Amino acid sequence: MSNRRSRQSSSASRISDDQMIDLVTKLRQILPEIGQRRRSDKVSASKVLQETCNYIRNLNREVDNLSERLSQLLESVDEDSPEAAVIRSLLM
Repeated sequence: MSNRRSRQSSSASRISDDQMIDLVTKLRQILPEIGQRRRSDKVSASKVLQETCNYIRNLNREVDNLSERLSQLLESVDEDSPEAAVIRSLLM
């Protein structure tokens, strides 16, 4: 009985081919690297997913760098100043 439930739950959570195509198409539209290509250029789903992962990693690096810069800036201003309040709100 539990084997049947696990098969049902895994099949219920699977994505159909049409859903996968739709998701990959949406990713193609928002990825700068792939979105700049001509529409006629074929890009595999695995390439789109790889580029998505790379893009997310780059965004995370940018967030880390900006957070570090804001932290350094916060150290250089008076902690009661309006500028410090703005920087603290950006770091949260």
